[in-house]
Amino acid sequence: MLSFSTCWNSGRHTDGAAMIEEVLELGFDTVELGHGTRISLLAGIQKLFDAGRFKVSSLHNFCPLPVEITTANPDCYEFTSHRPLDRERAVKLTRQTIDYATRLGATFVVLHLGRVHSMNSFTRPLIEATADGRLLEKEIIQAKIEAVREREKAGPGYVARAVECLKPIVEYAAQKGIYLGVEGRHSYEEVPNEREFDAVFEALDSPQVGYWHDFGHLQVKHNLGLADHYEALRSKRSRFFGAHLHDTTWPGGDHQAPFTGGIDYARLIPLLPPNAPFVWEMSPRQSAEAITTALAEWKKRFPETL
Repeated sequence: MLSFSTCWNSGRHTDGAAMIEEVLELGFDTVELGHGTRISLLAGIQKLFDAGRFKVSSLHNFCPLPVEITTANPDCYEFTSHRPLDRERAVKLTRQTIDYATRLGATFVVLHLGRVHSMNSFTRPLIEATADGRLLEKEIIQAKIEAVREREKAGPGYVARAVECLKPIVEYAAQKGIYLGVEGRHSYEEVPNEREFDAVFEALDSPQVGYWHDFGHLQVKHNLGLADHYEALRSKRSRFFGAHLHDTTWPGGDHQAPFTGGIDYARLIPLLPPNAPFVWEMSPRQSAEAITTALAEWKKRFPETL
């Protein structure tokens, strides 16, 4: 099933109906409401939904955008935060997202869990070094080794903190019939990394929680030598719920239209159930023409995902 995220156009609309209409004009009939969905857009969205104009596959936490946050930011409150009030706010807002998902007949809510706050930013400088052709230089390799050591030492504590926040959310989602997709993240500092997903699933021990693959994010890690894209996806396909679909130009330019970057979809797509939601998550900078061109090509290559 193909769906389309409103992260592409929510920022330039003041009317939710017009936002959805623009997505429908691209050739999609199903949407994911992105984390930039402001409360002011809800009335228009609801109007078109009630009229049966579109279906909703999923909502990206937090949706709607918290009133105190002025720009789209899914990490404005983190389950890994050292501030108890921030964690409490994250839990409350996630419950509200689940409520809204229920109201719109969605199946999934996509979650970011947070990051390892004790680490300085590592991924962005590594992308820049890789772009400059320095990935295999001794200095960069040593920095990667040190970052891995720090991440492995600090990671379990942050994972445990996120899991404690998720326990009541999982129970609430089960009551509402909503499934929670934990997203594979872009940066090495973020939680969970590819090795930590099993710990999250084991600790929560619930069929309501699964893996949400992000093609562009995992390709960035693949390009940086931090993960193997194929193996990362293959190892989690038994817990797979859905995916964010976009392409990545070398080394870190994600959220591009499919077939404009380096992702080997022909190798990866056969790993996944064809009836799963493949949510196109495009950068606002992508043109409608680029998206419709990619969509036509996608339908030719992967008709089983329609």
